[in-house]
Amino acid sequence: MPGGGAIRAILVLMTDVVQGPDQPAAVLFDMDGTLLDSERVWDIGLRELARSYGGELSDPARLAMVGGSMDSSMEILHADIDQPWRDGDESAAWLIRRMAELYQTELRWRPGARELLAATRDAGIPTALVTNTGRFLVDIALDVLGLRTWFDAVVCGDEVTAGKPDPEPYLMAARLLGAPSSRCVAIEDSPVGVTSALAAGAAVIAVPHDAAVAPRRGVHIVDSLTDVDLPLLAALASRSVPTP
Repeated sequence: MPGGGAIRAILVLMTDVVQGPDQPAAVLFDMDGTLLDSERVWDIGLRELARSYGGELSDPARLAMVGGSMDSSMEILHADIDQPWRDGDESAAWLIRRMAELYQTELRWRPGARELLAATRDAGIPTALVTNTGRFLVDIALDVLGLRTWFDAVVCGDEVTAGKPDPEPYLMAARLLGAPSSRCVAIEDSPVGVTSALAAGAAVIAVPHDAAVAPRRGVHIVDSLTDVDLPLLAALASRSVPTP
């Protein structure tokens, strides 16, 4: 049986194989619009909510909600249909009930998302789900898609003091994983999420879906998650990929 020094050497070699020095300390995934094609599902629920109040949600208002919190989305919706006096909690409760129904049948993966998540897990890189969506709906999504064991940490919008674009969700995820945020790579689809991840100090991959993401320093923009692989994650974590 090898001695203590030999065992430590073996463990170091194993760590280098699984998670080399250039690998990210963690990969932090947004959910809606990034991993899952769920912004389409939210669109159904939000428009139904507006119609239940006798209004029609405009496209600009819907776009302004992408990546935002439930509170901000309800404020935008109420203002858009000229009913700012509506109770935000009441509207949110209606929407959550409807979304719970839709999540059971309408959730789909974004292109390349499942494969990238699996590759990250197989490489031994810690992962977290970081979303502005509340825990109730996140749990449904995790169960419907069988993702309970795919994340080492999950941070939901109703479990932080301030949601995205504040950096708190990403800082909390990094802390839960014991990873320095500056060595993490966050994957986002919206300007709101990108702002949050950058403010937390993470390198960012943006895969715009419904909302355009402007070029920014520290943000690597791709057309699809099929364009993202482990070497790119490693390069971004080591800040060796130039960004605008």
